[in-house]
Amino acid sequence: MDAYESINKILVHLFNDIWGLEEKAVITEEFKDLTNNDMHIIEAVGLTGENTMSAVGDGNNMSTIAKKLGITVGSLTTSMNSLVNKKYAVRHRSEEDRRIVNIKLTEKGEKAYHHHANFHKKMVEAVVETLDEEEIPVLTKALDNLYQFFKTYNG
Repeated sequence: MDAYESINKILVHLFNDIWGLEEKAVITEEFKDLTNNDMHIIEAVGLTGENTMSAVGDGNNMSTIAKKLGITVGSLTTSMNSLVNKKYAVRHRSEEDRRIVNIKLTEKGEKAYHHHANFHKKMVEAVVETLDEEEIPVLTKALDNLYQFFKTYNG
């Protein structure tokens, strides 16, 4: 098998496996009411201290979160309704501009955020700990190139 075939096989299996493994690792008994999609929305909302703050400093707004996820505000609204109902997030309108809906994770949401982040940390550590110091920048460059491809690919 040549390098092209090997890389293609690895990438195809990697994407499929990560999605499935992440769901098994992240959706535990404690978080069984969440989906993988919910966890990624929680990740996009983030912790208040690390968010890109809105103009009024209340955390992320719906438009900002939708943009991070590459989805419409309408699609996000459906998912956000579920997260609010399950008590993972709260929303409130800006006092300065009532059109802006700010989102903040609850304590339960922050716990889910940390649980998800821990899976990602373990995943990265599993890769990095097997590499020599000089191999890490090469892997970083290759992954960034792949990311740029996906970001700009339009079929």
